[in-house]
Amino acid sequence: MAGDSRFPDVDADGSEKNEETEIVVNVGGVRQVFYGDNLNQYPETRLAELINCLSGGYDSIFSLCDDYDPGKREFYFDRDPDAFKCIIDVYYFGEIHMKKGICPICFKNEMEFWKVDLKFLDDCCKTHLSEKKEELEEIARRVQLILDDLGVDASQSRWKRCQKCIWKFLEKPESSYPARVIAVLSFLFILISSIVMCVGTIPDLQIVDAEGNRMEHPTLDSIETACIGWFTMEYVLRLISSPNKLHFALSFMNIVDVLAILPFYVSLTLTHLGAKLMELSNVQQAVQALRIMRIARIFKLARHSSGLQTLTYALKRSFKELGLLLMYLAVGIFVFSALGYTMEQSHPETLFKSIPQSFWWAIITMTTVGYGDIYPKTTLGKLNAAISFLCGVIAIALPIHPIINNFVRYYNKQRVLETAAKHELELMELNSAEGKATSSKNELEDLAREGKEGPLHSSRLKVSHSDTFIHLLSEEKHYRTRLQSCK
Repeated sequence: MAGDSRFPDVDADGSEKNEETEIVVNVGGVRQVFYGDNLNQYPETRLAELINCLSGGYDSIFSLCDDYDPGKREFYFDRDPDAFKCIIDVYYFGEIHMKKGICPICFKNEMEFWKVDLKFLDDCCKTHLSEKKEELEEIARRVQLILDDLGVDASQSRWKRCQKCIWKFLEKPESSYPARVIAVLSFLFILISSIVMCVGTIPDLQIVDAEGNRMEHPTLDSIETACIGWFTMEYVLRLISSPNKLHFALSFMNIVDVLAILPFYVSLTLTHLGAKLMELSNVQQAVQALRIMRIARIFKLARHSSGLQTLTYALKRSFKELGLLLMYLAVGIFVFSALGYTMEQSHPETLFKSIPQSFWWAIITMTTVGYGDIYPKTTLGKLNAAISFLCGVIAIALPIHPIINNFVRYYNKQRVLETAAKHELELMELNSAEGKATSSKNELEDLAREGKEGPLHSSRLKVSHSDTFIHLLSEEKHYRTRLQSCK
């Protein structure tokens, strides 16, 4: 067979009637029969090229398939048969649906091998593919950040290296033990500052100044000043060491940091300089209004809590569900407040003076708060209140499940991404060790000939393969076979 340049059943001019041609394709042990009239609908695909490759000899055939049996006219491919069954739908239905359980990235690689355009993939399956791409990009970004932290560029100036060290020290607690200590101290300062803000409002712990006005105890004021000093120093160092100053300044959490620090300095300025520009009472009112802005510092805890970050992301992804909840409540509040006002007008001691005033009653009833400051006194009014209560419970309970799902999904996804990033780093270390082992190949071969190669030596010769290889980290092309699993 190796010496033949032509194959049976081929005309002298090397052509056949493509519409009547029948070919057999064996993909991973699964045989499929195709006809030319179906395959020629998409002539640029690999299967359509098989029809015209028979006249080109072995070189033409084996450039398209892994093996060929001229007796059976059967082409062999070492590819994933499950993905292939989905891909051939394009020849019959004009679109492709990805079967559940197949990795989207692997399926995309299979489509590229069979030379089928991604435009034939259904929109629902494209969504899974885009999500998988985003996950791989996120893993690549995390791995790259870790590699950047580990690597030290000798060509950089001393200030750049120092700037990088300060950034790692303050922004990445996992980078070293001192960085973790600083993160814990920052967390404690936030708690202490929040506690001081609350304790300072207790009348028994306040003092009275010469004009009879109550003010915070000097000790609490000193603790507050020390906390603000820590926050200021931390923010300034992070700003100086930031690689991108503009992105740093516009980041939400950094804006929160500024709002937590700024009221202290504005109050200090008004206290010492504002008295010359305005009345003392106005200065004190402005200072009190600014001091309440200290509550913003509690949001700084989100920087040190992955749980709060996950909750924030879950709420962002749940805007649709929250919007539905607000819409249901708004409709219910309007309807039940109007009904309550109408039904209570017959009672001489009614508490429902107007429909806008009844909104408050409807809100606290539907949300199951029930202060009792406004309540119905007629039988119909009480029935309306009972119905509004039940409708409020149902309206609030409906969107809770999707919000919880978003939280759990994002939390699990972050854990998977962290594990995948560590896995990629371990594989890179193994590949690096493999390169070192290759340099001593001759020595290991001698040991193998002498029969002295033990488990330790054989393990050093193993080649590691990553089924989750990230193409963004390398320019080399890695091809997968059907024998490889997708993790």
